[in-house]
Amino acid sequence: MSTTNQEGCLGARLGGAEMQRVLNQLFEANLALEEKTGKRPTPICIWGTHGMGKTQIAMDIAKSKKWKIAYCAPAQFEEMGDLHGLPFKIDPDPTKIGDERTAYMPPDWVPTDEGPGILLLDDMNRADDRILRGTMQLLQNFEMFSWSLPPKWQIIATANPDSGDYSVTPMDDAMLTRMLHLTLNFDVKSWAEWAIKNGIDGRGVDFILTYPEVITFRRTTPRSLVQFFGQIHTIPDLAASIDLVSIIASSCLDDETVTSFITFIQSALTKIPNPSIILNAEKPDDFIAIVNELATGDGGFKRIDLLNTLCTRITIELKNSDFTPHKNLATNLTSFLLMDIIPGDLRFALHRDLSGIGSSNLPSSKGVLEACKNPKVGEAIVKMI
Repeated sequence: MSTTNQEGCLGARLGGAEMQRVLNQLFEANLALEEKTGKRPTPICIWGTHGMGKTQIAMDIAKSKKWKIAYCAPAQFEEMGDLHGLPFKIDPDPTKIGDERTAYMPPDWVPTDEGPGILLLDDMNRADDRILRGTMQLLQNFEMFSWSLPPKWQIIATANPDSGDYSVTPMDDAMLTRMLHLTLNFDVKSWAEWAIKNGIDGRGVDFILTYPEVITFRRTTPRSLVQFFGQIHTIPDLAASIDLVSIIASSCLDDETVTSFITFIQSALTKIPNPSIILNAEKPDDFIAIVNELATGDGGFKRIDLLNTLCTRITIELKNSDFTPHKNLATNLTSFLLMDIIPGDLRFALHRDLSGIGSSNLPSSKGVLEACKNPKVGEAIVKMI
């Protein structure tokens, strides 16, 4: 789900999971080409609004692959020497006159060990025009004057939209054609999966899954939300500390988001069960009443938003490679899928997501596949189609 205007960005619009899949393919192709021909990789530029997670994606990929990573922020450079290094004299033969040469020492952000690794040029188009133009040799040849990047290093640049909303330096076609371009869109499910894996407060994840529209990309961004959730994770009872929570929220989020979060913790937060209550139940009767209560709002209105949040959390939990399946997993999932309170379109979407898990090698795949292939579940899905 994209919730922001990405005008001024280049390349396909991708969610976080899609972005990682495409980057992995490009990295693999780059390394294979370098090994076969000696040709240096084609740099990649990830576009997107502030606080989207562009930098984090590069960091996460390096971590998952156990690659080295080097960080560079060209916008902080004040002189060309910050980019290409400081000059020093080379005198090959002191007995000769006139054979001296000027060389350049690489700056400390330049990696020296052989890769694989990622050199991250963060917020590249926020750099001064001189600095930006100076990176063209680095992008083209992976070198600057006297030094070059070691083998098996990839370059990722990040950039903000060139749409008038940001103080950026335009990149001309000569620079743009030196890179591949992708745009990172915010996808709430991909973000939630990342957040759970990285230990973000589950109450915050439930809030964003329920109210993804609060991400305005003004003050409320994925980055500022992670900052906020990190400051409240030690507060055990948010409802009992409304004043404190409100003050902390106001320090980093839009007023509308603060209001929505306060409403959420006062009305809905305590209703959303942990997915383990469903997945690890000894019998379906242990969770059916809980789910029915979750779905019934004030005045008897069905809370589809909370049901959708629960379904997403269930999917994320089952995708976890550390998940330990309960002996009744298939039975519990089947019973959940067949509950009358689950709307047909939500049942269909959940079944689609679960089918993908069932065909994987994840620990939960056997039980998930059994539930998806249950004849009664199949009949319920067919009725929806």
